[in-house]
Amino acid sequence: MIPLERIPLAPRCTMGVGGPARYLVEALDEATVLAACRWAGARDLSLSVLGAGSNVVVADEGVDGLVLAIRMRGVTTHEAPGAIEVTAAAGEPWDELVARAVERGWAGLECLSGIPGLVGATPIQNVGAYGQEVSQTVTAVRALDRKADRIVTLAPGDCGFTYRESRFKSDEAGRYVVTAVTYRLEPGGKPMVNYADLERDLAARGHRAPGLGEVRASVLGIRRAKSMVLDAGDPNSRSCGSFFLNPIVDAETLSRVERAAGDLAMPRWPERDGRVKLSAAWLIERTGFARGVSRGAVGLSTRHSLAIVCREGARASEIAAFAGEIRAAVQARFGVRLVPEPVLWGGLSLER
Repeated sequence: MIPLERIPLAPRCTMGVGGPARYLVEALDEATVLAACRWAGARDLSLSVLGAGSNVVVADEGVDGLVLAIRMRGVTTHEAPGAIEVTAAAGEPWDELVARAVERGWAGLECLSGIPGLVGATPIQNVGAYGQEVSQTVTAVRALDRKADRIVTLAPGDCGFTYRESRFKSDEAGRYVVTAVTYRLEPGGKPMVNYADLERDLAARGHRAPGLGEVRASVLGIRRAKSMVLDAGDPNSRSCGSFFLNPIVDAETLSRVERAAGDLAMPRWPERDGRVKLSAAWLIERTGFARGVSRGAVGLSTRHSLAIVCREGARASEIAAFAGEIRAAVQARFGVRLVPEPVLWGGLSLER
């Protein structure tokens, strides 16, 4: 294993900004992952794992450490009672896996169509959309445990899944490098349709009893209308998708937000633990950040107020400053601190 040096990262990320990696290794197998982690550890270097670059913002100065680019490929299937277990290597393109499942009539991933990125990121982020999350189907995560220096297999209960969170992202960030994920899907199963936007779109298309293919088509259509699919011809798609998570608040905070908003129609969704999820997009718009507003080469998408987009000449520092401005405005008015969804590399911060 010979790391490459001073490799530009901007072309490897959907934002298209940021400086180079001091070192970079392309990992085509688990042996390379293990060797790269040991190499970085022996030199006391930071290790950053890069997939498709659709959920990361790299600082203009780059990353002073080792970037491990995951490129493992391969998909296998195993029949289980009433189910199909699909194991995909971490470097498999996510939407290709979803398309394959839908084409074969395997239910469980259809609402996650069109999400950019690789398989390895899905358990880390507990990727979800339109009422579906990967935690509902994940049965095993294979990963390198850097602390134990060996490959391990984690059961769902070991992953710490919550809303857009997991053990891999919060409690023990950096400890594990995901190498493969197994999903339990239902052959001939019905699609999940329990999200208002999706229900309305399916009804408008005349689908009263939609199949997996119809649900996938609707999801892709909805995402495309919001510029939430990668499209080189769409100026809004040079982004990380949703930049902020929808905040989940307790009853006391909800009351404070309601008073500040003065709008009984404020969108909200009850959570199982008694808390309430709010719309980050709604909060952002009510602080004066309309779709399309910009600060130089950085601004909000003209189609979705949760997406920060870049134009030619944009810099990571501008993205961070604009995101920090939005977060500060929302906190000042509503007392809610928005949490960024993408990972910030190279010391990049939203603090103003």
